[in-house]
Amino acid sequence: MKYLERGYLIREELPPFPSEERLRKRPVAYIECPQPIPCSPCYESCQYGAIKMQNINDPPVVDYEKCTGCMKCIRVCPGLAIFMLRIREDGMGEVTLQYEFLPWLKKGDKVKLYNRKGEEIGEGVVNWVLPPEMNEKMSLVRVEMPANLIFEARAVRPVRE
Repeated sequence: MKYLERGYLIREELPPFPSEERLRKRPVAYIECPQPIPCSPCYESCQYGAIKMQNINDPPVVDYEKCTGCMKCIRVCPGLAIFMLRIREDGMGEVTLQYEFLPWLKKGDKVKLYNRKGEEIGEGVVNWVLPPEMNEKMSLVRVEMPANLIFEARAVRPVRE
């Protein structure tokens, strides 16, 4: 559990990545939730049986072939630990993530991309937004980026011009 001291996960602590072939089919949930804590909203929200947990304290595991990319799990994750990943036909990558800052991002916004450590790793463009519903404090944003960054980009910040 060195990630607790370090404050971020490293590659060896992450679940296996979905294959490129799977990423090209449709979006897929990728869960970065290593801590054994009592939390199961993602498991409970998945009506396709794509998220497995032996008990409420186990970190969730995604069956990438069962995942439809419906995004129900990402909407309910209190730990901001779920990302939807995709590689489009044109070879560009997309990451959908929770966004909790004001002002809300909107389609077309340019953003800086940050890795798990908080280091800037590139730029992307918001190509879809699901605004917060009443009383929600987060929106979902999908960010277009080079495909090689989808496993690293975990936070965004608007580009200030």
